Amino acid sequence: MSKILIRGAKVLGGEPQDVLIDGGTIAEVGSGLSAEGAEVVEAEGKVLLPGLVDLHTHLREPGREDSETVLTGTRAAASGGYTTVFAMANTFPVADTAGVVEQVWRLGKEHGYCDVQPIGAVTVGLDGRKLAELGAMHESAAGVTVFSDDGKCVHDAVIMRRALEYVKAFGGVVAQHAQEPRLTEGAQMNEGIVSAELGLGGWPAVAEESIIARDVLLAEHVGSRVHICHLSTAGSVEIVRWAKSRGIAVTAEVTPHHLLLTDELVRTYNPVYKVNPPLRTERDVMALREALADGTIDIVATDHAPHPHEDKDCEWAAAAMGMVGLETALSVVQETMVDTGLLDWAGVADRMSVKPAQIGQASGHGRPVSAGEPANLTLVDTAYRGLVEPAGFASRSRNTPYEGRELPGRVTHTWLRGKATLVDGKLT
Repeated sequence: MSKILIRGAKVLGGEPQDVLIDGGTIAEVGSGLSAEGAEVVEAEGKVLLPGLVDLHTHLREPGREDSETVLTGTRAAASGGYTTVFAMANTFPVADTAGVVEQVWRLGKEHGYCDVQPIGAVTVGLDGRKLAELGAMHESAAGVTVFSDDGKCVHDAVIMRRALEYVKAFGGVVAQHAQEPRLTEGAQMNEGIVSAELGLGGWPAVAEESIIARDVLLAEHVGSRVHICHLSTAGSVEIVRWAKSRGIAVTAEVTPHHLLLTDELVRTYNPVYKVNPPLRTERDVMALREALADGTIDIVATDHAPHPHEDKDCEWAAAAMGMVGLETALSVVQETMVDTGLLDWAGVADRMSVKPAQIGQASGHGRPVSAGEPANLTLVDTAYRGLVEPAGFASRSRNTPYEGRELPGRVTHTWLRGKATLVDGKLT
């Protein structure tokens, strides 16, 4: 593997430095570096971050390869600056056995655009009735540490307690899709003024908040770790903040789209804005931004949810829920958090690389940009502004809510253990 000299990059947004990569490892960081025969990347004015880590990605393989595959999903990840993604379990068949999680893990190894860590289902078939093979999935080659029925809530308190007790034995974490199903039957969007005016079934904030309140108390009782997926309401923020003040082992994520978009967009009846949990109010958006800034919300996770054209190009009620997000996440975070002064680039690295790697136990990722560390890196042109053009996405799906919208920032380079997966904005 050849040497690479990244010259003049603002490491974590700080002063310009040179970074020398040699053999998959950061060999040296400093000023005025040189290396005979090294490939030189001129990075003046650009920000160098540790490779991004997504704790919440839907790769769809096996079973829904018409939406996404491990190959296309990891290409999208590399385009967005990610060096590892955690693949959710709602595949066909469900990733509820050692065999299925190993299949996904091996596909990730074969394609190589980023590391793929499977997430195991909490319950068999995601049906919420019987615990899946949590121990077998952890002991498999995939080494699963995160378990989730995402797309469905583990709504039975006894099952949730048992799952928390089981994963505690090996330091795992249960990632909860917080949605009380009886409160969201027939729901089409956020319950509020807009849903009432449009006559669409409402998804009330309390359906999320009640599950989070229950689960942090269960985690405290068991002494185990719980992670809250795609937290979306101001009330949920307050519950997590309270739980952390008590020392409960809870972490939480927010998606880029919940940091930027509101339920007012549903007035267009464009199904691209249909997502679960739904887009909330401006008040919720502001609370989520503040909570991400002060650390109440630990990380940004994309909830990248690709769908084929026909599943979104239909009437609102029939449309699938979800948005793609890997290729636009960093731009949305720059728009909502950096350009507003709520986070600096070191904070972005913490929320989008360091902490998600810690929560998911992704070895070698989310590490400091310093000598001796694995060369998992992403280089960002933060001065760039451009229109989002989904036709150019690496993802197999195009269901983005940002088509035609101007966003800041562009990932120009991504390195996975020193190997370039993206160069000058183009996949290798």
